[in-house]
Amino acid sequence: MWALFNPEIFQYVKNDQLWFDPKTGEQLTQCPFLVLSSKKYPQEKDKYTCSIYHDRPQDCRHYPSLISEMINDDCEMLEPIDKQNPFKAQKKLDILMIDSRS
Repeated sequence: MWALFNPEIFQYVKNDQLWFDPKTGEQLTQCPFLVLSSKKYPQEKDKYTCSIYHDRPQDCRHYPSLISEMINDDCEMLEPIDKQNPFKAQKKLDILMIDSRS
């Protein structure tokens, strides 16, 4: 559908794989649609938003599925308290993501 309706996104797809530089064909190390959010305070940790949120790929729609996955990915959505009690955090995540998972 991106090829038809969102060519500005589709240009980053190569052989049905995400995310490739449209100029060089090299695979990117980060999603090109993650945008650094402005900080209220200089000491805040960097946070990103998705500039194609409504058109994001299925993998993104289902992420995150596990707190351990978020810890490994150093996910910016993870709160310090979640690291202290991953079991409780996983229960919370399962409730939050119930409509996004198949």
